Amino acid sequence: MNYAVIRFLYGHERLDRLVEGECEILIENGIVQQDRLRGELITIIELEAAAHKQGFASLDEVDRALLDPGGTIAFFAKKPTAESSRHEEIMKRLDQLAAQVAALRA
Repeated sequence: MNYAVIRFLYGHERLDRLVEGECEILIENGIVQQDRLRGELITIIELEAAAHKQGFASLDEVDRALLDPGGTIAFFAKKPTAESSRHEEIMKRLDQLAAQVAALRA
C-alpha cells in the first residue's frame, strides 16, 4: 500500500506537497524564529544539538535553518561580510608586524 501511495504522489507534485508539507524556516538571517520552534515542538536545546551534529559550535554561526518535511534540519552558515574579512586581514598583518618588531628588539 505504501509503495502505491509513494508511486502516486511521485507523479503529482502539488498533492505531494499537500500531504508532506512545506519546509519550515527555523532560523532566518541569524534570528531564531521562536514561534515556529514552538509550532514544531522543538526546543532551543534540540536545535543546538542538531547544529552541533552538523559542525556548528553555536547557533550564532547559523544564518538559516530549514526543517524539511521529512524531519531533517538543514543549517546554512553565515558568510563573512567584506568588512569583517578586511578587519581580520588587518589584524593578521598587525600580529605579523608585532612579531617582527619583537624579533628586532631581541
